Amino acid sequence: MDNRPQWGTRAGFILAAIGSAVGLGNIWRFPATAYENGGGAFFIPYLFALLTAGIPLLVMEFTIGHKYRGSAPMSLGRMSKGSEWIGWWQVAISFVISTYYAVIIAWAMSYSVFSFNLTWGSEPGDFLFGDYLKLAETPGQFGGLVPGVLIPLVLVWVLALGVLFAGVKKGIEVANKIFIPALVILFGIIVIRALTLEGAAAGLDAFFKPDWSKIADGKVWVAAYGQIFFSLSIAFAIMITYSSYLPKKSDITNNAFITGFSNSGFELLAGIGVFSALGFMAAQQGVPVSEVVEAGVGLAFVVFPQIINEFPALNGLFGFLFFGSLVLAGLSSLISIVETFVAGVQEKFNVSRTKAVAFGGGLSALISLIYATKGGLYFLDSVDYFINQFGVAMAGLFEVIAIAWFAKELKNLQSHANSMSDIRVGAWWRICLGFITPAVLGYMMFDNLRNNLTAPYGDYPLGFLFNWGWTVAIGAMLVGVLFTIKRNSADNSLSMSKSKSKGV
Repeated sequence: MDNRPQWGTRAGFILAAIGSAVGLGNIWRFPATAYENGGGAFFIPYLFALLTAGIPLLVMEFTIGHKYRGSAPMSLGRMSKGSEWIGWWQVAISFVISTYYAVIIAWAMSYSVFSFNLTWGSEPGDFLFGDYLKLAETPGQFGGLVPGVLIPLVLVWVLALGVLFAGVKKGIEVANKIFIPALVILFGIIVIRALTLEGAAAGLDAFFKPDWSKIADGKVWVAAYGQIFFSLSIAFAIMITYSSYLPKKSDITNNAFITGFSNSGFELLAGIGVFSALGFMAAQQGVPVSEVVEAGVGLAFVVFPQIINEFPALNGLFGFLFFGSLVLAGLSSLISIVETFVAGVQEKFNVSRTKAVAFGGGLSALISLIYATKGGLYFLDSVDYFINQFGVAMAGLFEVIAIAWFAKELKNLQSHANSMSDIRVGAWWRICLGFITPAVLGYMMFDNLRNNLTAPYGDYPLGFLFNWGWTVAIGAMLVGVLFTIKRNSADNSLSMSKSKSKGV
């Protein structure tokens, strides 16, 4: 345990944690979520969710990693023997996400180049699905690899694995010290330019104008918790792994507050930039802002190219800045996601970091080729939906219940965090984790199951959803159980040394 790699500086850890939290969802999920759930009024449940679930969970995961000095499975296993499988479940979820997340970054990389000549033309939707992705007609068809996606995908993996091969201090820390400031500068330029466009004020009015009637709607509060949960890299095994590399003297609670508020600050910045641009687009088309609001892949790769086409000047530069921001936000998150199973494999099988990166990262890169085929978008859409809704959220629910209710470890974790931190956590922290968070996540799970069993997701065929949705989500959980059956090599050697010292 004493030979564990460490962050070189506190800033290095915080930037890496922020880099993990700030991902594609901050840019293309948060603005539309806030708009659809009450605009300015949404910030009340959002802030409440941040303070009662987001930061408390960050404090908990930072403390577990710092105290037990291992990957998520090992740390949870050392804390409570029955909890190791949850760590492996989270690692399996991260593995699945890494396989398709890399492909979206590859798209953004391609579009960074397309920006200079506005290659997508006057119909960005037709270009994306037809010319670029060469989308198959039927979900479930592979249809061969698409070279335009494959080439940048290889480049994404070369960059990500290159950083991981270099290690925690010389690789991940150095990369995030470059990526995160660069991301803030690039996106800052986008926001400043977007604010000067005709119609920007109307876009911001649509974004910030509060609809107070939504505050009484329980679904708005669930949406706020969902946004916080999915955007902070909680229950991905990431924050436990990253905090296990902290020095022994570390201000855990303060780090959690800085990470949580930095992530939310970037989401707010993204909302301002996106809605200023949407307001401009609405003004150009002579329609209300409500008619141009979009989220996800549609916002990034269809709506934004349309906006860039309308720009009065420097279209190519604005496009490059936007898609370059997506690449940086995506890469910092991808590196953190892959690090979870690199650390897990390293400890489980007692192999070198180089072998763990080569095997874990290499396998993920190989599987990601599925999403570079003509049917890739269908596979990606289904896997992403199910692994998030029935993977991340459910694993988070199991994690917090296992720690708060079964292992009854919250008081011990509280003592450890308080012994290290300037800001002390108390009974409110335990109430949030023991009752508020499980109640909200439990309701989210119930509602998700009810909705998906009554109305299949995305109008896909049931067989396709079973193979590329339910099977993947349930399979990640089974992997967690199977990996737990084999004891960790590191813990085996620890047990043997204890036995020898006792003369057994």
